[in-house]
Amino acid sequence: MFNWNDLIYFLELARQGRLMPVARRLKVDHTTVSRRISELEKDLSLKLFDRKTDGFVLTEAGHRLFSMAERIEQEAAGIEETIQMTPIGAKGHVRVASMEGIGAFYLAERFAELAEKEPGLMVELVTERYLINLTKREADISISFVPPQGSRLSVRRIGSFRLALYASADYVRRFGMPLSRAELPAHSFVDYVEDLIAIQSAHWLLDVLEPQKVVFRSTSMHAQQNAVAGGAGIGLLPLFSAKTNPSLIPVLADEVVVMRDIYVSVHEDMEFMGRFKAVLRHLTEVVQRDAAFLTEF
Repeated sequence: MFNWNDLIYFLELARQGRLMPVARRLKVDHTTVSRRISELEKDLSLKLFDRKTDGFVLTEAGHRLFSMAERIEQEAAGIEETIQMTPIGAKGHVRVASMEGIGAFYLAERFAELAEKEPGLMVELVTERYLINLTKREADISISFVPPQGSRLSVRRIGSFRLALYASADYVRRFGMPLSRAELPAHSFVDYVEDLIAIQSAHWLLDVLEPQKVVFRSTSMHAQQNAVAGGAGIGLLPLFSAKTNPSLIPVLADEVVVMRDIYVSVHEDMEFMGRFKAVLRHLTEVVQRDAAFLTEF
């Protein structure tokens, strides 16, 4: 008979593909992970992984076990919520993945509201410049500007936000305020690092123009906004972040309108569990409540 606890190591290795990330996530030594996988294979008399130079790949038997083990994992996670005789507040950890800009300038403050309503919840906000893989359980919930791809994902559009051109008073004093789109090519711009853009829709300046003169680039939207505020050039910024700095001046506000949708995603096995439902409900409510804040000056 195999050890049920070995399935935890199996699931993590199937999702991560390498020993060290699994060891960090489970807070054990990588040799422990390797040993538990070997013991599981021995107990089941099955080869679950092919060992490659770049990591571990599931065999056909491994894929079959993975499907069953995921169902066991979800059933186990829902036991406490299912058998409670009286309703209780949501509790537990929920990892939410998003991009750095919306995470820092918008979501973090809204999760502070959630902490007041649901003190039993602990949200982990993970920000990356690429889409986190929910299918591999790199996070529980994703907030993104494009609908993510993956098997058995529940994806919903919950709102949108507007971006606009901004400059600092110092920049306008030195170089003047553009009065039409035709004048924009003569100005300096702040933009993304082109070869490091992981999500093309995040390169939103291209919705307005392909700038001829870029004086500063960064993969961080926060850094871009600081550069614009410092007078480096004009930048296309989301209203939810630009509104945090009153020194930023809108440029061609009536003429340049760029919009992006907001999508929330969760694995189908998780969306009806208490703690995930609480976070999904809160995200939907605050984005809809803040519609004017996100889209109007």
